[in-house]
Amino acid sequence: MRKLVSWSTLIILLGCGDTISKTDLAHLNGYWEIEKVTLADGKTKEYTVNTTVDLIKLEGTKGFRKKVNPKLDGTFETSNDAEFFEISPEDGRFILSYKNELSAWKETLLGISEGYFEVSNEAGIRYMYTRFIPINANK
Repeated sequence: MRKLVSWSTLIILLGCGDTISKTDLAHLNGYWEIEKVTLADGKTKEYTVNTTVDLIKLEGTKGFRKKVNPKLDGTFETSNDAEFFEISPEDGRFILSYKNELSAWKETLLGISEGYFEVSNEAGIRYMYTRFIPINANK
């Protein structure tokens, strides 16, 4: 069912065109799990189970992304490691620019909604994410 909802979201996004507004960027905030990666040669890898999820926080044009481990009680375990980025409009799209002591890279935001986002990097690899919904086994 999750895949049906995700593909439906993708079809809706593609049908609405590529326009992403600045207000849409607020959807980036939250917990995300990778669903699928498409390599530049067209090969794909689907992720049916994720042991880590990405936490993204964006305030204005600056934000960070960090890996967190969901726990069965609905909380998350994390470290202080984070990748910081700035987001800016460029040629009608939004670009996430990352930089750390070792490297710098960019991702282009291809689509976004409340439950989905997709980016591509400079190597042409596309990453598709869906909103992560924590499971609380204590309920």
